[in-house]
Amino acid sequence: MEQGAYGAGKAGGAFDPQTFIRQPHTILRMVSWLFSIVVFGGIVNEGYVNRPDEKEEYCIFNRNQNACNYGITVGVLAFLSCLLYLALDVYFPQISSVKDRKKAVLSDIGVSGLWAFLWFVSFCFLADQWRVSKKENNPFNEGADAARAAITFSLFSVFTWGILTFLAFRRLGEITFQEEYNTLFPSSPPVLP
Repeated sequence: MEQGAYGAGKAGGAFDPQTFIRQPHTILRMVSWLFSIVVFGGIVNEGYVNRPDEKEEYCIFNRNQNACNYGITVGVLAFLSCLLYLALDVYFPQISSVKDRKKAVLSDIGVSGLWAFLWFVSFCFLADQWRVSKKENNPFNEGADAARAAITFSLFSVFTWGILTFLAFRRLGEITFQEEYNTLFPSSPPVLP
């Protein structure tokens, strides 16, 4: 894609998948998407265990259902958010209005910042509940690797979403510069009466 039109290629240009996949924010969104799958998949698959004398399964994180529910909810919603913003990134070069591009980038900043915060809360909550879990609630240490993976990838997600926020801020700067440049130096000379 050619640069120079409000933070993206020229509006109406052809979609180039190779260029799209090589963009840093596209790569980070795909990585964040993968991390969210690891978190909610690990908790859903192995996050519920029981003692040998019990039939009902409890959350592996200190038997606190809220910890598992929070991890699953944040993971699933982050998964969907990544898909939504990947679709917006595909559509972004087709947006010709500077104001609409600016709105898209501002929403990207807000959503990416929010997800960085929610993943930080997830990391702290899951790590704390894992820390206080009792050995007798999981004597065979089932699902421990999935629990550690959920905690680890929650932490990794804080960084990927934080970097996505930073990249969106840079993109906003490019759009704002182009907007100001076009205001100061219009492309066509003024018409004299």
